[in-house]
Amino acid sequence: MDRLWAPWRVSYISGKSKEKGCIFCRAKRLAKVGLGSYSQNQRSGFRDYVIFKSRFTVVMLNIYPYNNGHLLLFPLRHIRDISQLREDEVLDLFKCLDRAKELLQKVLHPQGYNIGFNLSRPAGSGITGHLHLHIVPRWTGDTNFMPVISNTKIISQSLAELAKSLKNAYKQYQRV
Repeated sequence: MDRLWAPWRVSYISGKSKEKGCIFCRAKRLAKVGLGSYSQNQRSGFRDYVIFKSRFTVVMLNIYPYNNGHLLLFPLRHIRDISQLREDEVLDLFKCLDRAKELLQKVLHPQGYNIGFNLSRPAGSGITGHLHLHIVPRWTGDTNFMPVISNTKIISQSLAELAKSLKNAYKQYQRV
């Protein structure tokens, strides 16, 4: 019998992941420079999954990913809509998007990407109070029968392992 192992989802399923306040604001407070340790400690989890931080933007792994490598990019300022971004924040966000895509390409070698904002709950946003951008790596055939017949998505790499690989690639990127 094959087993699907996704221990990070237990807090989501049990409802214990519903802490007070904005998860992005908590993540930016805990993220020193985006190069935290790799412990499994729940309190350091946000720091562990922040890949890098710029002047105005944080890039972190989605802890409930649609696909392996699913990243979230969000402004440091707690804003709700694209129209609230200042020009320097827009430029920084898109430079970080480009850098994040380069890191994903180097580490995971996806064949394509879904990139976008979900603005409001009807548009698919699970977190509506803090603007964030999704980048989801895609491969031909990455959708199979599991999501269709059992509402299950298989993600084959642990978040900690992927975070470590992306952070190492970012360190090399910084040296160039």
